[in-house]
Amino acid sequence: MPLAASERAEVDRANASGRVPVVFLHGLWLRPEGWRDWRWLFESEGFTGLAPGWPGEAPTLAEARAEPDRLAGLSVADITTHCAEVIARLERTPVVIGHSLGGLVAQQLAGRGLVTATVAVAPAPHRGVLPLPISSVRAAWPVLRNPRQRRGTVALSRAEFRYAFTNALRPEEADRVFTEHAAPAPARPLFELALANLNPVARTRVDTRAPARGSLLVMAGERDRVIPPVLARATFKRQRRNVDVTDYVEVPGRGHSLVVDAGWEQVGQLALEFVAKHASTDD
Repeated sequence: MPLAASERAEVDRANASGRVPVVFLHGLWLRPEGWRDWRWLFESEGFTGLAPGWPGEAPTLAEARAEPDRLAGLSVADITTHCAEVIARLERTPVVIGHSLGGLVAQQLAGRGLVTATVAVAPAPHRGVLPLPISSVRAAWPVLRNPRQRRGTVALSRAEFRYAFTNALRPEEADRVFTEHAAPAPARPLFELALANLNPVARTRVDTRAPARGSLLVMAGERDRVIPPVLARATFKRQRRNVDVTDYVEVPGRGHSLVVDAGWEQVGQLALEFVAKHASTDD
């Protein structure tokens, strides 16, 4: 699917700036505009930010909720291919920052040698990451409980979103995050993730030893139920075999909404410090 007009405009803006681009990739049940504050933070430090959507993604949250089937059938490979197409149009090698499924996609892009540095925040597990925490299964259960919806989309209820994303927040902040950010998501990626270690050709593979991977930071929230620290650490352990810098940070007291809730700046600053130190600006 071709890039949306808004994505082409963001690429043109990034190229015209002459700055190192930072590509922000959202995960399931969130949207590109969730990175608004992160983009401001990185641009204030001399980078230029862009947050591409997924193929077919609605331009606004209201439209996404009104037309959930726009993302029906979308796979991990579809998302990664689309993001690679965005990067191919950039004149400078970017930094990529991804959350949840976006964190997995970011690592896949790094494994292809397309980025200079990567921050994977609470990344969905790639093939070979073996822990299966009960809380992760419960968070994904609204999708996995019904295999017939594999090619459809699923919207989380307020209570389901509260369990998976905002368990570490006060009720009023949890309600705000749900109202401002929760969007329907394609079910197919969750089935692909769930079956990855049973499928020798799973499209959730990551080339952890790619010589041109670039530096990588894996981040986890201490109270995350979707990607608990045990999962994020397992990703880090597989990635640290690479010759490039590979770091791990666990943020105390934070849940899966850590990139969009009121405490986002703590996480953003940690990511910014890593990128400023390790991202190449030579090209």
